[in-house]
Amino acid sequence: MVFLGLQIGWDSVMRMSADLRDLFLYEAFLYYNPLLLVALMIWLWGVNLWVFAQSSVNYVKVFDLAQTHLSHREIWRSAAWLTLIVPTSMTAYLYLYSHGEVSLAASQPVLLYAILLIVLLSPFDMFYLSSRFYFLRTMLRIILPLQAITFPDFFLADIFTSMSKVFSDLERSVCRMVNRQVATIAWFEADSVCGSHSIAIPLVLVLPYLWRFFQCLRQYKDTKEKSCLLNALKYSTAVPVIFLSALKYHVFPEQWASFYRPLWLVSGVINSLYSFYWDIKRDWDLSILTRIFMFKSPSTWTNLLYGRSWVYYWLLGSNLVLRCTWTYKLSSHLRHNYITVFTITALEMVRRFQWVFFRVENEWNKMTAKQNFEMSSDMPSEADRLLESNSHTV
Repeated sequence: MVFLGLQIGWDSVMRMSADLRDLFLYEAFLYYNPLLLVALMIWLWGVNLWVFAQSSVNYVKVFDLAQTHLSHREIWRSAAWLTLIVPTSMTAYLYLYSHGEVSLAASQPVLLYAILLIVLLSPFDMFYLSSRFYFLRTMLRIILPLQAITFPDFFLADIFTSMSKVFSDLERSVCRMVNRQVATIAWFEADSVCGSHSIAIPLVLVLPYLWRFFQCLRQYKDTKEKSCLLNALKYSTAVPVIFLSALKYHVFPEQWASFYRPLWLVSGVINSLYSFYWDIKRDWDLSILTRIFMFKSPSTWTNLLYGRSWVYYWLLGSNLVLRCTWTYKLSSHLRHNYITVFTITALEMVRRFQWVFFRVENEWNKMTAKQNFEMSSDMPSEADRLLESNSHTV
């Protein structure tokens, strides 16, 4: 059905003139690409949970989930629905616009966004109410870090940093819907309120990094560990990358080329390498890099991945490369290359998908080590038992 919809959409696009086609595709892509990327992230999260379920990592305890938490099958079911309805809405948008029904076409993305928002915020006991409440509560704790930071809080906030481009496109889409610019040429004006030069673009891009930055400061306040400040510094290095890029539209071209562009490149390198170092040194435990794939039951995946050195080199190499391309998706002055940016954002989600395996396993190992230490400290030593036995009278 999805392929049929894509075929109808493509036929509709080919009905347009060549001059209009690229501009129209850019607009349609803006409304629907963030939702497709969300669907991809949900699919990948389901794979993460499936692997955890096969291994010894108890992700339920790591995330402090209720017994009614979603399984990987339910996660995949949600992703499948989103993967179905988003292309369907996009096909309707393309078809109606190409056939002259402009007002009906404009209503399609608005209707889709409204339905998804209602489902997410619905207080009724349907569509996995407890899981939606858990997600929204964690989001509120991320935005307002007024309490001690838990693992789910900063874990989800880290994932949000990989989705900063998604948030930016969602803001652009909602802006055009609110200002009634859907399926019109008004938004093509770069300096308009919803145009490509808007200051709102870098402001939204930087939000996930600021959330994570303030989480680190809160953690330092609670623990006094200096590593929290070093982690906060890591997230702060994304700020100049984002705002130096946005300056291209607000300074003279020669100023950008001679001064601001080199600064942007240097800040991008610093951000990428610092983030890569932190992944390897802090977030992962390289000594147990492939243990996550040691499944409880024999599996082809276990034979392919467990204890294989190529996994180690693939992870390091791909993480470094994708950390470096990260700068591209954070840079608003490059967003007009929408297919390239979409591809890089999708690859960033794949990088985050890899990161999840080893970050969650590392946390589980810390939890089990702490539990084992507490159990051993509670048990009396051999000398204590001998002294206790000698004190008894016969």
